[in-house]
Amino acid sequence: MTNAILSQVAELPTLPTPRLKAMWRELTGTEPPPYNRTFLVKRLAYRIQELAFGGLSVRAERRLDDLIEELDGKKKPRPKDMTAPVIGTKLIREWQGVLQEVTALADGFEWKGRRYQSLSAVARAITGTRWNGPLFFGLRKHGKLEGNR
Repeated sequence: MTNAILSQVAELPTLPTPRLKAMWRELTGTEPPPYNRTFLVKRLAYRIQELAFGGLSVRAERRLDDLIEELDGKKKPRPKDMTAPVIGTKLIREWQGVLQEVTALADGFEWKGRRYQSLSAVARAITGTRWNGPLFFGLRKHGKLEGNR
């Protein structure tokens, strides 16, 4: 980034809100949105850099349009399960005096040479009853993720 652009962007958080709104009008030609000050600072920083260095490429814009079209009317993808251990993680649990070792795979879990799609399926194979897999292996306690409060 050039020094002029860098100093202009660095100055934004120190400017009063009326000045930020005036800059918004100058740089975008529209009225500023009724969002908070932090939003204005971030969007103005982007706009200053966009004007100085150029915006998204035509290809990137097209790709974003395609993704929006693809997702229109569909449910948003669920975030990755935070209880899922990293691939290769060994989960060890003692059950009725016997140590049970489960390995996390990219597409499920392995226990005693057999593959399972979920920890709950492994827990059921070990105990013979239905269990919440993450709870059984100590990844979750009382409905919360371990470590979250």
